[in-house]
Amino acid sequence: MKKILLSSLILSSLIFTGCFQNDDTPIIIEERTIIINDGGGDTTPTCPTVFVSGLITSNTTWSSENIYQLLGKVVVSDGVILTINPGTIVKGASGTGSLASALIVARGGKINAQGTATQPIIFTSASDNITCGQTQGTNLTQNDRGLWGGLIVLGKAPASFSGDIEAAQIEGIPADDAFGLFGGTDPLDNSGTLRYISIRHGGALIGEGNEINGLTLGAVGSGTTIDNIEVIGNTDDGIEFFGGTVDASNLLVWSVGDDAIDVDQAYSGTIDNVVVVQGDISDHAFEIDGPEGSANGAFTIKNCTLIGNTVTSNGEYADYRSGAQGHTENIYAYGFSAVHDVELDNDGVATNYNDNLLTFGAWEIVLPSGVTDVKTIFANKAATVTVTGFGDFATAVTQGAQTIGANTSNLSWTYANTAGSLGF
Repeated sequence: MKKILLSSLILSSLIFTGCFQNDDTPIIIEERTIIINDGGGDTTPTCPTVFVSGLITSNTTWSSENIYQLLGKVVVSDGVILTINPGTIVKGASGTGSLASALIVARGGKINAQGTATQPIIFTSASDNITCGQTQGTNLTQNDRGLWGGLIVLGKAPASFSGDIEAAQIEGIPADDAFGLFGGTDPLDNSGTLRYISIRHGGALIGEGNEINGLTLGAVGSGTTIDNIEVIGNTDDGIEFFGGTVDASNLLVWSVGDDAIDVDQAYSGTIDNVVVVQGDISDHAFEIDGPEGSANGAFTIKNCTLIGNTVTSNGEYADYRSGAQGHTENIYAYGFSAVHDVELDNDGVATNYNDNLLTFGAWEIVLPSGVTDVKTIFANKAATVTVTGFGDFATAVTQGAQTIGANTSNLSWTYANTAGSLGF
């Protein structure tokens, strides 16, 4: 039987009928596949698009033979596993506010997304012309941001919340959506596996000054695997850790609109082997906050290469704030300007530095033009608390003579390396 291309009007009526309640809460999952007739009688599509919305309530597999397009918020429910095969492309539809598209793994749900270096799993915008079997399209760049939402994984590990509550609503999801809760008491909680994942062009606005991060990790436990992740051209942060205990390795963040790596609410895992490439509107490479309640937790960030932006005054090295607790070491940085710094932001974090709750290992920095002493890059902005030795751990180097930083060869698979000509 000969099939024909569905018109956009008919397709829209198929997708949205019955998908949402009046409060925009997803209640089901619906899939529709576009079958294209090539005019010669062959009706086998080379790359069908499967439209997905609502709750995923049973174990589901997405394969690389299809493109999966998210319509609004798609939620992996408690007790359910979403498997995404290597090479699969997931696209998010445009939309803001309650209509912003995102893939959300709720507490108790799992994602098993294990790409490979040659077949990464790609999350991108519906406007990206990438298709099956490809690793990049041709019509978008790292400066195309906010075209869909992002990937959000929520767990049951501890986080430090104001008022010492056990769980809270994640940033980027409206307060009346119960699937946005994160937090708990299980540091070993397992939300699944993310490996060889590329997340591009996200960060849709959901409210005034509130955008979705490229990858949001809310109270994700140490049973979860996060390895070989890149985030490109996101409006808000690249990867943000809200509490939790998960370790993350081999991360690359390129040209995001806010911070590349953001740590909050007593995150206490290890972030290892990171490359940050700042764009013209990027903010900090690292923004590090501490606990909001009485529960403490200490992060480790190590083996990182930070590539700055000398085109504008945007793009600081790092900001340690709000009682941050943890350790940063083996950081190599170059390409920044003389106005950029690494700072202790307030009295609380300066006190933690004095009390050895916030510590630093080796930093090697290629001095910006006009800077002659590497220690002047390290600034104490506390109002009343003085510190000594902040910056003593830093050494000035020439580019190419560094002895620390990221192992960039681990990230040679990334789109950022290919499109950005980083030379990994």
